Amino acid sequence: MIESLISDILFGFTGLISIINPFSVAFVFLDRTPTLSDEARRQLARRIAINAFFVLLVAFFAGTPILHFFGISMEALRIGGGLAVAVAGWQMLNAPEAAPREARDPEVRQSVAESGTSKAFFPLTVPLTTGPGSIATAIALNANRTHRLSDWVVSGIASVVISVLVMFVIYYVYSRAARLSNYLGVEGTRVAMRVSSFLLLCIGVQIILTGLTGFLTPIAALRAAP
Repeated sequence: MIESLISDILFGFTGLISIINPFSVAFVFLDRTPTLSDEARRQLARRIAINAFFVLLVAFFAGTPILHFFGISMEALRIGGGLAVAVAGWQMLNAPEAAPREARDPEVRQSVAESGTSKAFFPLTVPLTTGPGSIATAIALNANRTHRLSDWVVSGIASVVISVLVMFVIYYVYSRAARLSNYLGVEGTRVAMRVSSFLLLCIGVQIILTGLTGFLTPIAALRAAP
């Protein structure tokens, strides 16, 4: 039982972290909070990490019933969520550089801080951090959960531990995004942000293509059938 629990935790954690990719999204987070102080950015990172924790818990324990209740297929989740991610990446890729005055003007700083706080859940948590890929992965990890009490307990404990580990990684990386930016320098940060934005766009398109493939494959199989 312990070996199965550890295996489930390692498998789920590595899978979700590779999909969420907080190290790349940290530059997106930094781009969305350009004039926040380090303390304000840490508070926002904490809020996003906590939000991500609850989003993953809901996906783990209630994702499949919620999708069934609303009649939403996994393909529709991927297509809709991938579109939101792709649009966010496109907007950031074409966003102009922030004016230097914005970093010095207290009123602008305050307005941006309030804007960043109001966007802690959408879009900073969903879909930029825990997007359709990670939600679909969390749902898939527990899709075949058996009704045996022992298996359900192991799977439930693994889901909670995975969500906690992902939450801490997101907070640690996001809260230190400015430090990483200082290490890279101004030009290095600009390049990293543009590359991250482009990768976000590509990820969104790939999620859409995955959803379309899952939707069209059964149709193509039916047409090919004699």
